[in-house]
Amino acid sequence: MRVLIGVDPHKRSHTAVAVDGDDVELDRMEVRASRVQVDELLAWAARFEERTWAIESVDGLGYLLGQQLVAVGEQVVDVPAKLAARVRVLASGRSNKNDAKDGYSIAVAARHAPGLRTVERADHAAVLRLLAKRNKQLGSTRTAAACRLHALLAELVPGGIPTEITVNRAARLLDSVTPADPVESTRHALALEHLDDVRRLDDQLRVLHRRMADAVKASGTSVTELFGFGPVGAAIAVGHTRNVARFASRDRFAAYNGTAPIEVSSGGRIVHRLSRRGNRQLNHAIHIAAITQIRHAHSPGRAYYERKIAEGKTKKEATRALKRRISDALYERLVADAAAQAGPGGQAGTTEQASVTGLTPQQPALGNSHSRTHNERTTRPAAATTTRRRRPHQRARNRT
Repeated sequence: MRVLIGVDPHKRSHTAVAVDGDDVELDRMEVRASRVQVDELLAWAARFEERTWAIESVDGLGYLLGQQLVAVGEQVVDVPAKLAARVRVLASGRSNKNDAKDGYSIAVAARHAPGLRTVERADHAAVLRLLAKRNKQLGSTRTAAACRLHALLAELVPGGIPTEITVNRAARLLDSVTPADPVESTRHALALEHLDDVRRLDDQLRVLHRRMADAVKASGTSVTELFGFGPVGAAIAVGHTRNVARFASRDRFAAYNGTAPIEVSSGGRIVHRLSRRGNRQLNHAIHIAAITQIRHAHSPGRAYYERKIAEGKTKKEATRALKRRISDALYERLVADAAAQAGPGGQAGTTEQASVTGLTPQQPALGNSHSRTHNERTTRPAAATTTRRRRPHQRARNRT
């Protein structure tokens, strides 16, 4: 019976607990986070010939340890922290915890939870994911700096800047202000400092966007052919999707990115609501693509959106339906890219049932291609999992 070794990673130490097929603890070990952490864990686990490492939050504190174990040929799976916490609470009825209990809960969760992600060596998708994360961080910092600048401008000039804040507009406004007292002088000086912050962040974002464009081009993805997906959106889509073969169908992919509605039915009452689950960064990229298509009359999604409005959908419901359609098109692009990169034999590691070369497009992509006619791009039926029609009082209650 294969032994599951649950690992609770921390900044300074890692606790490993070995569990057999009957969920009985065999042994435990704590190692310091150091250069020899992998050697110590492998020496301890040598007596377990058939073993799988289950690490909590491989994309967080457990990233380095997971990559090191994969590099030496070990099998590693990623266990979400919430899943391990549920196992711990249900097992004891209390929420008492320590590192050893966490390691045991991680191992038990890995044995009984289906479909956990197998950790693989970091590839080009990891590069895109890192760049996308950096873009989000710089964007958030730039927004905060712009808000602080606008607050000071509103205290110096009535109304501040009525439109979007840009460096040139803020600079012209500050040049027109003559401080009348020490308070205004201090406020004016602070506004100039915030203006320098915004200017520096704008420069960093421009450089980063060029790097993202180069990285997306190097990946060879065709996601940028979808209407509304530029280099930033493509980097988010490819980076956060990782290996598309882990999604058995476009429905699973839609559940992962949060464009598939969730069912909250009870008794004979069937209700589907907006999903707040899934990868929110990927959902954001799809949302931006949907808004871009809606704003352009020549886009393939605009006619689909207007048709949904004519059917009685609200604007938000029509946007959600379009997002799901874009999700399906994005999935097809990712599957086609994986098949092209893997060659005739398909992608390594997939089964015959889940092989990316065996998947065929089920509807046309919402892309920029002009090889199809307008009717071919927009007259296909909507995805089967879009939210069903609701009565007005239900729609008002469920609207977000």
